[in-house]
Amino acid sequence: MSLRVVFMGTPNFAVPTLSEIVGQGHDVVAVYTRPPAAAGRGMELKPSPVHNMADRFGIPVFTPKTLRTDEAAEIFRSHDADVAVVVAYGMLLPKAILEAPELGCLNLHASLLPRWRGAAPIQRAIMAGDQETGVAVMKMEEGLDTGPVAMVEKVAITPDMNAGDLHDRLMVLGADLMVRALAALSRGGLGFTPQPAEGVTYAHKLRNEDALIDWSKPAQAVHDHIRGLSPFPGAYFTADFGKGPERVKVLRATLGKGSGSPGTMLDNNGIISCGDGAVRLIQVQRAGKGPVAVEEFLRGVRLGPGARFG
Repeated sequence: MSLRVVFMGTPNFAVPTLSEIVGQGHDVVAVYTRPPAAAGRGMELKPSPVHNMADRFGIPVFTPKTLRTDEAAEIFRSHDADVAVVVAYGMLLPKAILEAPELGCLNLHASLLPRWRGAAPIQRAIMAGDQETGVAVMKMEEGLDTGPVAMVEKVAITPDMNAGDLHDRLMVLGADLMVRALAALSRGGLGFTPQPAEGVTYAHKLRNEDALIDWSKPAQAVHDHIRGLSPFPGAYFTADFGKGPERVKVLRATLGKGSGSPGTMLDNNGIISCGDGAVRLIQVQRAGKGPVAVEEFLRGVRLGPGARFG
């Protein structure tokens, strides 16, 4: 049985779920997404990836700046939806919205709840050195990712997997999980289990200061930090190439062999010493330039063993 669905999402992560819901024959009566944002050198207003996909499907798009008004609630209720599906929408839903669909609001969250509730679960899981994560479908409440969970799919985080790799894996897996949840919901067979009180962690929003690499930490922690922030916003170090300190993002790295004063380059192949052990840089990016292999980078800046990175 098809459902009347309001879809709420914004970034690329949400696009496959919207596509799968439409592909399964559900009636997506409205799409809610964040308003167009200024981007690029010209700072032109650009619609979100979800907005663009909704336009391709011919689905009406709503971009309210707030949902906390009587007018917003009335418009939302007018869609007469059976269920709302929320995937990385970027706005908290007030009680009036949560209670509007007859079957409630389902959220696709990129973690194994209750671990990593909040804004940056993919990045925080890798930065913490987790070896497993996943996606969960839960029924939304007023609290932050506190609702009961219906379905979960787990994924192994491999040693060199970065946030971009994991994002793309969970994006596809999550879309499949949500359409399976909607199928069960349409049959009246979707059950929910309250989240346990133990094991709650919060994936706080990433800040600029989170990106600077601390070479005094053990090599494994430095490696996890680098891959957790790749490709965006990108963990970085600073170095002086003759014109003062410059930021260099590290997009790919792996564990290396060697030891020395933290932040010191140990050879000509990009091995940098940490507080315990070392990491080997694989791909980096200077400000205003494209990503390059570390070998090309080192040739360009003429750095060798003994160079110090901040």
